[in-house]
Amino acid sequence: MPATHEYGMLRQPERLSLWILLLLQLCLGLLFTAHGAQKLFGAFNGPGMPAFIGSIGKLGLKPPVVWAWVVALVEFGGGLFIVFGFLTRLAAVLIIVDMLGAIVLVNWKNGFFWTKGGMEFPLTLIVIALVLVISGPSPFSIDRGTGIERSTT
Repeated sequence: MPATHEYGMLRQPERLSLWILLLLQLCLGLLFTAHGAQKLFGAFNGPGMPAFIGSIGKLGLKPPVVWAWVVALVEFGGGLFIVFGFLTRLAAVLIIVDMLGAIVLVNWKNGFFWTKGGMEFPLTLIVIALVLVISGPSPFSIDRGTGIERSTT
């Protein structure tokens, strides 16, 4: 039986875990929605699609237009799906694939630490997405509300 404390939220740890899933869902989803918006629309001082297509081309992916749109839509659309908890596990898997691609194509050569452009941050995002793949979305999700996922309670 998990330890509980007579004060505060640790009294019922199972309830706390439901809020943790929501927190992970919102943080991961909003982060990827913002990064996708940078690529798609040039939002938040992002490159926009023409520059992003050029970046993908420099990585050697062919055809760069197709891969740039795939990455941008996975990040923007997958992020929104995760925020709202719609097809959460599928969206999280796509995010994992996206980040594995980033690691292989961009970060691996720079080592581990993010301060040197390494894979530390993408690996962290993979772990967060993996938690959602394993656990499914929070109870406050479209998936749970519509019965796509069975309730955790």
